[in-house]
Amino acid sequence: MTQALKSLGLGFGLTAVIFALFHFAGPWFFLDGRRSFQINFTAGAALGLGFGLLVDRILRLSRKKAIHAMALVAVPGMLLMAAIGSHFAVFFPRLDPALDKVFGSLMLWFYGFALAGSLWTARNA
Repeated sequence: MTQALKSLGLGFGLTAVIFALFHFAGPWFFLDGRRSFQINFTAGAALGLGFGLLVDRILRLSRKKAIHAMALVAVPGMLLMAAIGSHFAVFFPRLDPALDKVFGSLMLWFYGFALAGSLWTARNA
């Protein structure tokens, strides 16, 4: 299987996992208060950065190809999560529709840190 197909497959799989996580456990992510908001974004940054730093190992690629692979992983997720965010109340009926902006920001935060981590990996190869 080519690098592009493996990366896109991982991207769609990761998107499905994130969607399922928010669909079934969404109320636990969006608790009232500033502390839970800070924890969500700190965890999103840490998970995204860790994922970006390890994407070359996950896909069994050379470190130099990490940024290209992560870009192909991130594109399906960012596009699908943007579509989900624009119809937030349809996809997540148990959540407050006003949380669509927080959800979108959290997704951009996660994928941004993942891209930064893969860039770091590729530059240090």
